[in-house]
Amino acid sequence: MNDLPDTWRPGRSCPLHYRYAPSVFARQADLQADTLYIVGGLYGNRLALETVLGLMAQERGSAALLFNGDFNWFNSDDEGFEAINTAVLSHRALRGNVETELASDDINGGCGCGYPDSVPEADVDRSNEILEQLRGTARHFPVLRERLAQLPMHAVAQVGKLRIGIVHGDAESLAGWQFDVSALDDDRQRPHLGTLFAASDVDGFASSHTCLPALREFSVGNGKHWVINNGAAGMPNFKDTQFGVLTRISIHPCTRGASLYGIRTKETFVDALPVRYDHARWISAFLANWAPGSPAHASYYERIVSGPSYRIDQAKSGKRAWISA
Repeated sequence: MNDLPDTWRPGRSCPLHYRYAPSVFARQADLQADTLYIVGGLYGNRLALETVLGLMAQERGSAALLFNGDFNWFNSDDEGFEAINTAVLSHRALRGNVETELASDDINGGCGCGYPDSVPEADVDRSNEILEQLRGTARHFPVLRERLAQLPMHAVAQVGKLRIGIVHGDAESLAGWQFDVSALDDDRQRPHLGTLFAASDVDGFASSHTCLPALREFSVGNGKHWVINNGAAGMPNFKDTQFGVLTRISIHPCTRGASLYGIRTKETFVDALPVRYDHARWISAFLANWAPGSPAHASYYERIVSGPSYRIDQAKSGKRAWISA
């Protein structure tokens, strides 16, 4: 018997266990560091992972690395799946919708992406197919699947004077889209965003999930808040580029010229850093798993080669938006 509602749509509808209240962030920090790297959307790119670890090794003081979900996606070969998950799980990690669905045998969730209606149905169908193929690989690694199932959905970090809520999707759902650039720039969403900040007791949120990076600042009453979305660490995020993006939050400034864009708030730096992996080798690795005609090739190959139709200036923080208290 199928207990799902008639309106349920795999890949678009999210199960209740994806949800949480924004008040969960009003807790003691789970980690504290001078520098924190937040890496979302690695998507199985082992070359991007090598780059991230190399950047981390250059940081001074106490440095922490947190993967905030969807570190799996294109790594449908056994070697790639085991390598990515073994490496990521040696650090702090949150589960994204991909990891959550990989750890389950319930096919009704599809990819768990919670896609909005603006995403074409064909893209949703292909994502569901990618997830099911990747789940077949994951079944070869029951111990890793169990570890994925045990990962938390959110974290709170303290860097300098900043309290940061770290999520995969948004402040209310593992696969929420409220931190997508289009939602952040929608004036109609501002009152609810103010409610999220008030309930969460954080200065800012760091997310991923929606695949397009953004940094936005908001004034809520007398307080200043922000949201940074790193888009994808394992794929190009901007037109005619060949690098991923990660979020760096630190009491130390970036090396001159290293930041794509950023802000300084409460004597702490919030920046988007490029993840400059070996582009040619990554294309070869992708094609080894996802040949022309495959669902991942149809959905992602053009983006992997030359980036989406999105510019760096669209991601940068502009004039701070005001939200009524």
